[in-house]
Amino acid sequence: MSLIERNRSFLDALTPQDRAALLALGTRRAYAPGEVMLRERDTTTFVLALRSGWSVVSVDTDRGARLILALRGAGEVVGDMAAFDQGPRSATVTALGRVEATAVSGERFRSFLAARPHATSLIMRQLSARLRSADVERRSLASGSVLQRLAARLVELTERVGRPGGDGTVVELPLPQHDLAAAIGATREAVAKALRLLREQDVVRTGTRRLTVTDIQVLRLLADGRQSQRPRAERPEKTPPAV
Repeated sequence: MSLIERNRSFLDALTPQDRAALLALGTRRAYAPGEVMLRERDTTTFVLALRSGWSVVSVDTDRGARLILALRGAGEVVGDMAAFDQGPRSATVTALGRVEATAVSGERFRSFLAARPHATSLIMRQLSARLRSADVERRSLASGSVLQRLAARLVELTERVGRPGGDGTVVELPLPQHDLAAAIGATREAVAKALRLLREQDVVRTGTRRLTVTDIQVLRLLADGRQSQRPRAERPEKTPPAV
């Protein structure tokens, strides 16, 4: 399952000329942490090209819970589906921290793509990748344990946005436990229990707005559903926790 897109972002994949042309079509907007940028079921059709910061894509479930579908960062576009089909927004996009974006009307965005086949191809590839990711996500929610799904998310965050720290890899996205829970379709209590197990085994260490992964190999084993294999002989006392 994928929370963050692995392909090159849409804006980065455009030529410098096309990127400048697209951004010139819109107006700059700034969003405060926690501010809703796009709201599920709204009938607006503008597209947001993210220039800096991170946003959270989420939907409301039938049980009144919130399910996080993805994180979107600088270089990506959000809201493009409504721009294409002019239907209601399929998800809510919320600023995770401070976000700067350029808002382009749906009509202008469609005209931009119509004049640039390469840009259209990039958007179609993006939509295809997101649909494939959604299929994998549904499979994971149906079959993976909370610990397995959490480990997969932590591996992804570590690989995509982590930076080397003194005793591991540091992830500094402001993603609290309730958002981690919403990102794997679990309760906050279940995620807290899984994180406690990982801390007790010194696989991760948690702090305010940061998480340090000290053993990525153990997390990868857990994400793959292999809980009894020992990845590193130099620390035999640390085994992947059982669920």
